[in-house]
Amino acid sequence: MFGYGRGEVRKSVVSIMTHQPLRARVRYVTGPDGSPLTIADLPSKDTKRWVIRRKAEVVAAVRGGLLSLEEACERYKLTVDEFLSWQRSIDRHGLPGLRATRIQDYRGSITKTKTRRP
Repeated sequence: MFGYGRGEVRKSVVSIMTHQPLRARVRYVTGPDGSPLTIADLPSKDTKRWVIRRKAEVVAAVRGGLLSLEEACERYKLTVDEFLSWQRSIDRHGLPGLRATRIQDYRGSITKTKTRRP
């Protein structure tokens, strides 16, 4: 179709949003609970209620190469900023950081930390 043989990978393909070379697709990644996570295990495309587990699964899928950032944002109708905020919350506070009711508490602790002087 595009002049590539079966099984060949085009090495010059670059992600539109991140300008990084795209990684080869993996079949599964390790989910937030340590179990294998496949495309079939991900939240449905029409998910409206984003509980901690679902957010963490999408972040794990993108980090592990199961989905690209672009695919995740398109599939779940997320903005890049929203996805990146989930990722930052996990990095800073672990899974509890994804709890929507606690986000202001965590943001407050970051602000207080930044405004302290030595």
